[in-house]
Amino acid sequence: MKYPTGINKEYKQKTSHSKRGMKLEKDINDTNEFYLASNIAVIHKKPTPITLVKVSYPSRNKAIIKEAYFNTPSTTDYNGIYKGKYIDFEAKETSGKSFPLSNIHDHQIKHLKQIDNHGGIGFIIVRFTKLNLNYYLGIKEFLNFTENNGKKSIPLEYFTEFGYKIKDTYNPRIDYLKIVDYLYFGGKYD
Repeated sequence: MKYPTGINKEYKQKTSHSKRGMKLEKDINDTNEFYLASNIAVIHKKPTPITLVKVSYPSRNKAIIKEAYFNTPSTTDYNGIYKGKYIDFEAKETSGKSFPLSNIHDHQIKHLKQIDNHGGIGFIIVRFTKLNLNYYLGIKEFLNFTENNGKKSIPLEYFTEFGYKIKDTYNPRIDYLKIVDYLYFGGKYD
């Protein structure tokens, strides 16, 4: 900011990562509600496993958690069933033009690999927030990149070549099952 006296002051806004991924999560939750209400699929967000230490009960129906901790790392964000196939996926956001591999944990990758090995459908959905782009990347394509590149992030170009762009629509908001249909059930991808 430039003051009349000629003094320049810069103010930097603090960056908060506390709500990172919440917009994508809301869009996917809305999509899953649409799938459920339309009898298309049953897919839910997994709760984070916690252990309660202290709980206050001011009244019978108003319990307040005072202290809790994460007891084990959770696996992935979402799971469910679609056309008789088990689905499991992780949803992430990135503000850059690449997806940092540090954003996804080893136990999540291992879990998605196990899902795939047992005939389920495992993938990640990545939102490039500044570009307003959403991509579906299957676990095999993800593993192909991580096992054959020494890079610490997956560039957008890899998503455009080996992933599938998820178009924003009104309802469902993030129609990722259109890609699942194309890959597993012979549906159309346009």
